[in-house]
Amino acid sequence: MYFKRVEDMRIDHDLTQQQVADVLGCQREVYRRYEKGTRTMPVEYLIRLSQYYGVSIDYLVGNEANGCPGAKE
Repeated sequence: MYFKRVEDMRIDHDLTQQQVADVLGCQREVYRRYEKGTRTMPVEYLIRLSQYYGVSIDYLVGNEANGCPGAKE
């Protein structure tokens, strides 16, 4: 499943795929596949990324406009 905001957040924070892979504890190639949607990202990684970036999981997956519950697109 492809979540555009996962890639957008990495770019907005000036991080490489390797740096985010290190945060998640996975290989860069595995993270690249998550970012591009060719591999499903485990929920625990979404949780870790939401905590790392300070946004909600709903925001990362595109269900919220600004990371705050109840916000409208």
